[in-house]
Amino acid sequence: MSAVLLLGGRSGIGLAVVEELLAGPAIGATVVLAQRPGRGLDDQRVRLLAAGAAAVEEAVFDATDLAGHEPLVRDVFARHEVSHAVVAFGLLGDQEQAWQDVAAAQRLMTVNATAAVGLGVALGSAMRSRGRGTIIALSSVAGTRVRRSNFVYGASKAAMDSFYTNLSVALQGGGVKVLVVRPGAVSTDMVAGREPVAFTVSPQQVGRAVVEALGRGREVVHVPAGFGPAMVAAQLVPRRLWRRIRH
Repeated sequence: MSAVLLLGGRSGIGLAVVEELLAGPAIGATVVLAQRPGRGLDDQRVRLLAAGAAAVEEAVFDATDLAGHEPLVRDVFARHEVSHAVVAFGLLGDQEQAWQDVAAAQRLMTVNATAAVGLGVALGSAMRSRGRGTIIALSSVAGTRVRRSNFVYGASKAAMDSFYTNLSVALQGGGVKVLVVRPGAVSTDMVAGREPVAFTVSPQQVGRAVVEALGRGREVVHVPAGFGPAMVAAQLVPRRLWRRIRH
């Protein structure tokens, strides 16, 4: 029986993606929720079983424990036929603190970039050895053209995004696919209480866009779709003008 691995077991976007996978390309799969210990995953378990998961298991995962990432992937793949791996963990952080506090900047980059890249290497290797599998990497439009207002976060996502888009190329021909997902603002707990952002989408919209993109064989998907052309246009804005854009 196939399995779906969700790295970031409490991620609202990640859970929505898994629910859509269970309704389509991963019907009846077992779901492995990889997350830091400390809080139970009972609500997530009930939610995924209702969505059609055959079973829901938990695995201990700490993004900052870099040495533990490869053993985690190796253990999950030894016990399951993983068809889809969703890389959905991340840290938003305090954007003004992030460029003025060394520890804050290092933690944000470690979680969003270094950890994500290392796991991508481990997942790619595990799937390549089996000749099949799909990696779904949740990036952000914030990494496409980094803005002053969140440039440390944006830089971390830019690194992560660049890695996975090129991992897709490196794995071509080996039966392994990579989909990079670039949503704008998503209404999740991560942004709860913050100032509303235009074109905010729901986690369910992201999930549906992911499954549709997989069905079309795409390697990158923007949510909402209009952000694709918008980000192309953003790349053409001269730096002297772009630096005036703070939000």
